[in-house]
Amino acid sequence: MLYLGESAALLTSLCWSLNSICFTVAGRRVGSASVNLARLLMAWGLLALLHLGLYGSPFPLGAGAARLGWLGASGLIGFALGDAVLFESFLLIGPRLAMLLMTLSPVFSALLAWLFLGQSLSLAKTLAMAVTLGGIAWVVWDGGDHQAHPHLWRGVLLGVGGALGQAVGLVFSMKGLAGGFPPISANLIRVTAGLGALLVYFGAAGRLPGLLGGLRDGRAAAFIGLGAATGPVLGVVLSLVAIARAPMGVAATLMSLSPVILLPVSHLIFKEKVGGHAILGTLLALAGAAALFFV
Repeated sequence: MLYLGESAALLTSLCWSLNSICFTVAGRRVGSASVNLARLLMAWGLLALLHLGLYGSPFPLGAGAARLGWLGASGLIGFALGDAVLFESFLLIGPRLAMLLMTLSPVFSALLAWLFLGQSLSLAKTLAMAVTLGGIAWVVWDGGDHQAHPHLWRGVLLGVGGALGQAVGLVFSMKGLAGGFPPISANLIRVTAGLGALLVYFGAAGRLPGLLGGLRDGRAAAFIGLGAATGPVLGVVLSLVAIARAPMGVAATLMSLSPVILLPVSHLIFKEKVGGHAILGTLLALAGAAALFFV
């Protein structure tokens, strides 16, 4: 199919956008911790069924200890920790700003790959990172977001934490995927690790019944289910198709369009005032993030 990878990348951005909206709406009803736990439960069930249908078993038991370690650490950092702070950022500053901060993930990934994997960090990449940071700073500092979001700086710090968690998880995932390991199997291991960590933590704290009780809110449960299907399941699968069938730079650019898609959505659904500074700053940040994959 012509442009299959590019189409999958664009659909990935749509999935991430819908995913962030669903989790924001649900989080405002039952809290971000309930959303994170419930969506991993749902995603784990969907991924286990998908794995069973594709590979004949509900879990990749033959992955090996080293691979399980890398992917398990990736899921713990990315899903249990990184997404926990990201979802709280959704509630404090809304999906538009939170997803814009996630464009820092390629910046963090480039820095981590330079520090720990020995990959080069050229002047052009450094300039692209500076452009991304400049675009984000322009959106955050200008245009009255302090009035719209009274907890702006806390939400920004949490959003940055979410981007860092995603980047660290990606680096660990690269180690776990080495040797052609199936990405769907890898994602199931990551979700299992993240879910297991949350169950142990909240169980030990005595919060598990209360958090799972949030699923009794039918509207919240519906949004969490839709978010789980479009995020950790469909979004991840589409992103893998995009990377496999399109040039990395093109795929990464198209998959980073969520902040642009969320500009009109935030105005129409969340009644945010989106001025020219927000549009230009968002485009500048995305241009810098995209340039990281081309230079």
